[in-house]
Amino acid sequence: MIKVYAAAQQSALDRAVEALELLESKNGLGNDFLGWLDLPEQTPESIISECEQVAENWKKKGVRVVVVIGIGGSYLGAKCAIEALSHSFSADVEPQKCRVVFAGYNLSQEYHSELLDFIADKSVACVVISKSGTTTEPAVAFRIIKEHIENRYGKEEAAQRIVAVTDSSRGALKTLSDGEGYKTFVIPDNVGGRFSVLTPVGLLPILLAGFDIRKMLKGAADMARVSAERSYENPAVLYAAARNELYEQGKKIEILVNYAPKLQYVGEWWKQLYGESEGKDGKGIFPASVNFTTDLHSMGQYIQDGERILFETVLSVANASRELKINNDSSDLDGLNFLAGTDMEHCNKMAELGTRIAHIDGGVPNLRIEIDRIDEYNLGELFFFFEKACGVSAYMLGVNPFDQPGVEAYKKNMFALLDKPGYEEESKKIRELL
Repeated sequence: MIKVYAAAQQSALDRAVEALELLESKNGLGNDFLGWLDLPEQTPESIISECEQVAENWKKKGVRVVVVIGIGGSYLGAKCAIEALSHSFSADVEPQKCRVVFAGYNLSQEYHSELLDFIADKSVACVVISKSGTTTEPAVAFRIIKEHIENRYGKEEAAQRIVAVTDSSRGALKTLSDGEGYKTFVIPDNVGGRFSVLTPVGLLPILLAGFDIRKMLKGAADMARVSAERSYENPAVLYAAARNELYEQGKKIEILVNYAPKLQYVGEWWKQLYGESEGKDGKGIFPASVNFTTDLHSMGQYIQDGERILFETVLSVANASRELKINNDSSDLDGLNFLAGTDMEHCNKMAELGTRIAHIDGGVPNLRIEIDRIDEYNLGELFFFFEKACGVSAYMLGVNPFDQPGVEAYKKNMFALLDKPGYEEESKKIRELL
């Protein structure tokens, strides 16, 4: 079970418990988007079975690459889990595995051209994820990938190689899917994108990459029970209380730190979850992330001696899945023979401890979250823990965790500059400014 090592005053803990009660009662701001609270224990067996059937069908077709198209919460959770669970060099070490790659999360011409190069001679299928089907980045990417698949296999076979995760009854992607005969999965109306990793949005790509989503849901379900307790020992309560207390003390930036490269995309998923949920009404802790010890040689100086406006949350892994000992070298020119016979992970742990002590001494408060190991169960726990703590923390701030009004601003300007029909007046105003 996840452990949180943090300190908070009684007043902050009391407010966190009150926020938890508001969240659990489903009477707070944005309460029509709380379906994720029930997901771990109420995911129907039929959904898991349908995901498994897609994987089996594509395996029979010899599919070697699945292109997952989505942006924000429609790809980050799956990307996070797959990166964490995969061999770091899986493309070469495990060439027999189905490769899951991602598209539609940027508008880079080079990226999508190179993706076409990559899949040109490989058996390919596609999972397109969009509630509406009209979000620019994934919609553009899907046009390109859909055309590629149809040109290679014909429309009838293409329909067997495309799966849509979308709205249950409306929207451009749902309409297209019904017309073309695509297999579809539903994004629940009461689950926002950044809370959707435990729906088919995340579960299907994670399963297609070869990982056990049942174990992931079990971990999430266990955390759901623990994090529902009205207790100061509740890890979600403790984390939310500590970070809000630090925010009120002027610590405006939270850096999520990991010491395992596999967890890099946990930071990317976490940044969206907290940034989009809390950053509104002129409030919110700014979420950033670093990968240690790597970034100690770039960002370490600022963290140690820069402006004291930040705090760190260290994501620790108690048990490594592999063992590698440092060898003895007869010349000992690097002076490291004193480490001969030592597990490399022990050095990593001492680097973590030493850094935490140094940063605390330098005026950077540290929270610590510890998971047992990197596997499906623990990732399921971690996903739900961060989601639950996010809801509690945002309610403590007094904001709606489940809307994102600021996201629309750039879209209006982009559409105006692209001369989208209906944006003529906005286009005129922007071009006058330019």
